[in-house]
Amino acid sequence: MSKIIKTENLVYSYQAPEGELPIRVLDGVDIEIESGTFVAVLGHNGSGKSTFAKHLNGILLPEGGTVYIEGMNTQDEKLILEIRRRIGMVFQNPDNQIVSNIVEEDVAFAPENLGYPSDDIRIRVDEALKVVGMYEYRDHAPHLLSGGQKQRIAIAGVLAMAPACVVFDEPTAMLDPKGRADVVNIIHKMRDMGTTVVLITHHMDETIDADRLVVMADGKVIMDGTPAEVFCHVEELRETRLDVPETVDILYELNKEGYDLDLKALSVEECAQEIYNHFN
Repeated sequence: MSKIIKTENLVYSYQAPEGELPIRVLDGVDIEIESGTFVAVLGHNGSGKSTFAKHLNGILLPEGGTVYIEGMNTQDEKLILEIRRRIGMVFQNPDNQIVSNIVEEDVAFAPENLGYPSDDIRIRVDEALKVVGMYEYRDHAPHLLSGGQKQRIAIAGVLAMAPACVVFDEPTAMLDPKGRADVVNIIHKMRDMGTTVVLITHHMDETIDADRLVVMADGKVIMDGTPAEVFCHVEELRETRLDVPETVDILYELNKEGYDLDLKALSVEECAQEIYNHFN
């Protein structure tokens, strides 16, 4: 597979109050992401994961190191539009991404600004709304929709640009369980469509089905592997103020009582089967 994202020794600091040193939030991050994969980036608040996300389409530029998108350096001003065509962003608060009073006009906003023909935009808007399950709301006012519906409209607006990769920066943080489930289902659908997905989150359960899980703490990558590989490191994760999925926690606690269960059984079904097999 080709690499769509590559960071080399990425460093970034936020300015501190006068008289204090800058606050370093990324400290030498090296990550490569292959096209068509679903990569989750997990970390507690302040770990640097959202700052990392904002570097992927040039919202922030490195203090040190380099970010490449399909080989294009984000610090090259001449390439920033092309980079943003390829990397779409979905943020926590959908109200910050909704700009129009009619749903379909909002979804059309980005492709119109990119100069796509009207007929093409119509097709893009309809297809994007169908992917997120909001086509029947195309004539509605976004401000009258629920938080989860607004987030789906924000996602549709990104999908209408047909980016190669979509970066989700804590997209479910402000949603109820139903809204969270809807967004996660859309992410899985996009992965199945071949879109590269980068999910920034602190919800362990949203990462279980990812192809790869990257864990960040104090501006560094501290773990990188499949979710099953990463979540075996229960104590190390807890030391960074993260937890593990409930299924792993159950198996881990049983092992502390002397059993020998496989912590890689992440789903409820796998966990139940692992326990069943051990006691039968």
